Amino acid sequence: MENRRTRVKICGITRVADVEAAVSAGADALGFVFVPDSRRSIDIGLARELMAAVPAFVQTVALFADAQVDWVETVVDQVGPDLLQFHGNETGRFCRQFGRPYIKAVSAELDDTERDRVLADHASARGFLLDSHAVSGLGGTGHTFDWGRWPRQAGRKGRPWILAGGLTPENIAEAVSTLSPYAVDVSSGVEEAPGIKSAELIHAFMRGVGHARNH
Repeated sequence: MENRRTRVKICGITRVADVEAAVSAGADALGFVFVPDSRRSIDIGLARELMAAVPAFVQTVALFADAQVDWVETVVDQVGPDLLQFHGNETGRFCRQFGRPYIKAVSAELDDTERDRVLADHASARGFLLDSHAVSGLGGTGHTFDWGRWPRQAGRKGRPWILAGGLTPENIAEAVSTLSPYAVDVSSGVEEAPGIKSAELIHAFMRGVGHARNH
């Protein structure tokens, strides 16, 4: 089925004001980072506060990278995200054990053979996020990758592909027009500082996505 609408996830949310800005701008999903080494990482208490501010029909996504089982279980049990996102070397068996739908990040640095291996191992994933980060990286670096490496299967029947890595209000219209991704994921591209989103940049980003949709 042709993708007629590019969905948007704003990731690395750390403030209620940024939840409100993203929702007001029309974001489809909000990402919350549970990786201690990340500058955008949040704890359980703050996560509860932030997710309580998310209205119906906007998905909440919890991001992990090679986390311990008990930490993922704690977040699932105490915070209750709608969707899990795994950014490390997690196996499909690991990701499936938490009773939540999930998406798997895939590094754009992988060759076709290795990428196909990851896809096969994560056949039950709800989608795949292609990012410029190395395996086990967290994204949010502001670096793009060569869009020529966009997966051949991205426009075919199967699990949807999500574009990430260095997206900004300045390049998002071109990215959507060129690749027609199912969804896009932005973090640093709409920030004033790590974890501090800009309402103005979020709205500009969403306008860029809308502009591309209409052309």
